[in-house]
Amino acid sequence: MQRFSQLTLRNFLIATHDVLATAFALLASFYLRFEGGEGFYVRLPLLLQVLPYFVAFSAVVCYVFNLTTTKWRFISLPDALNILRVASVLTIALVVLDYVLIFVIPNVHGPVFIGRITIVLYWFIEVFALSALRFGYRYFRYSRTRHHARTRDASPTLLVGRAADAEIVLRGIENGAIKLIWPVGVLSPSASDRGQSIRNIPVLGGLDDFESVIRDFAGREKSIKRVVMTPSAFEPDAHPEAVLMRAKRLGLIVSRLPTLEGGDMPRLTNVAVEDLLLRPSEKIDYDRLEVLVKGKAVIVTGGGGSIGSEICERVATFGASRLLVIEHSEPALYAVTEALAAREGGPVIEGRIADIRDRERVMRLMKEFKPDIVFHAAALKHVPILERDWSEGVKTNIFGSVNVADAALAAGAQAMVMISTDKAIEPVSMLGLTKRFAEMYCQALDHDLAAENAGKQRMRLISVRFGNVLASNGSVVPKFKAQIDAGGPVTVTHPDMVRYFMTIREACDLVITAAAHALAPVRPDVSVYVLNMGQPVKIVDLAERMIRLSGLEPGLDIEVVFTGMRPGERLNEILFASQEPTVEIGVAGIMAAKPNEPPMQTLRGWLAALEQAIAANDRSTISVVLKDAVPEFGASSDGAIRQTSGSAAG
Repeated sequence: MQRFSQLTLRNFLIATHDVLATAFALLASFYLRFEGGEGFYVRLPLLLQVLPYFVAFSAVVCYVFNLTTTKWRFISLPDALNILRVASVLTIALVVLDYVLIFVIPNVHGPVFIGRITIVLYWFIEVFALSALRFGYRYFRYSRTRHHARTRDASPTLLVGRAADAEIVLRGIENGAIKLIWPVGVLSPSASDRGQSIRNIPVLGGLDDFESVIRDFAGREKSIKRVVMTPSAFEPDAHPEAVLMRAKRLGLIVSRLPTLEGGDMPRLTNVAVEDLLLRPSEKIDYDRLEVLVKGKAVIVTGGGGSIGSEICERVATFGASRLLVIEHSEPALYAVTEALAAREGGPVIEGRIADIRDRERVMRLMKEFKPDIVFHAAALKHVPILERDWSEGVKTNIFGSVNVADAALAAGAQAMVMISTDKAIEPVSMLGLTKRFAEMYCQALDHDLAAENAGKQRMRLISVRFGNVLASNGSVVPKFKAQIDAGGPVTVTHPDMVRYFMTIREACDLVITAAAHALAPVRPDVSVYVLNMGQPVKIVDLAERMIRLSGLEPGLDIEVVFTGMRPGERLNEILFASQEPTVEIGVAGIMAAKPNEPPMQTLRGWLAALEQAIAANDRSTISVVLKDAVPEFGASSDGAIRQTSGSAAG
């Protein structure tokens, strides 16, 4: 219920309408009951005395049941139920009033003053009086919006998806959020929707009827120009690729309605290939994320990258008060801060150019900003590049992460969240190895803080591992898209290569969820989280599917060429190491791991040795130190370091 102090002039006009409607309903019920005769006029003087108090009471009842604050343009079933509740409460009040008058003024106008028939009449007239103008205005706006939607510029459109999703599109058209399309029918994968109508738009059949429906409208000279696929049309059972291929073959424009779970407005966007490659997303507790972030000061390192920029967008959405973006790329920093600044009602945005390898710079920035939460997304992450330029990976992924963790602690942050990778599990690449070392440092620092502050509030340091992110910079999906657009060939390293995939949005929401769990008192011992990536995808199958979704045939129109595995790659990524206990934390989409945790003193010794070796470009010492720190690091990867390090002078 909206606070009284927040009511506007429009709300007071609505309240005036409601009290006038109540007064009309009461007078009309007496007039009809006594047919305008002597019984009505005899009761009228006392009725007029009671009327001001009754309508004042009705104003309070309407306010309590939200009739005063409901926007008439969007009145719907919940508002109709509120009207029934108001009428019922006021009717009960009349019954009580009738009994009171009997005792206060007995036999003033017979055995009763109001009577049962008058009370029943009042209920029906009150419902009508409160509803008529509201629903009349709603229908007026509905008709006008439909008229504008059916202009010559609006494209005849076929909706694909279940009735519940199609109704969201239709409501979006009616309230003006979606423009320039006019639905003529719905195709639903649900048999229960067949033969029904949704807001006067018929369900014309199932997905197998796609081409016949298009031909039927074309034969009636009402050609369908556009197809809108709703979220349910992308479920595996709906075979979305078949719908997309048929639409492309018929030359139709295809759009999609994004899921509304993350707070998105109902709007149409282009269909991306990654929409067709996913398992169902995990259900995110957005209220939990808002509780964590709302009103907080947040720092995101690497905020101009794919993951970093999405984390920035999400923390802004969940109500952060201040946001500092740290990024070493000037164009990336400019792009992300401009995008964030364009949001209405977002946090105060600051952007700073800095390299996380510059310890003094990072320390100073965090001390000045005083963050509550630090998300550390800055990293070098491309496996083949780091296999060649391994020393840069050590400087950024290890020493840079140490700098961020130490700076967050010195600045008094509540939590530091490091974005890690599934390649840190039994690593065979420099990316995985450097990320695992950074994980160990965060684990050790978190452990030491727990020991020093037993039972007290302390800073948490956690790492969150996940696999490949669709459409991120350097990921395989945009690479395949570019190769297909260029006419091929599409290059795959190995026919048995398998990877896990997840959307950027879902990955970032789960990262914030892990931070919320870490800051709760339930499991203060968990410091390494692993996202549930679903079922792994075979890369060659992904490549062939993308070719088909482009309307081409693999091997005929576009060749798939196997180029051989690159240094640091393995065929199958794993989620947990063989000697790594897993922990079920009761949060959908996330599990925890308890990997080896060397003491901080040992880690500092390794860091000192690495720093000296990097300065001296001592490849053999670096190899020994890293192998000692992460014994599960494979011998083949050690060989790769030795062979390629000559071109990677720090």
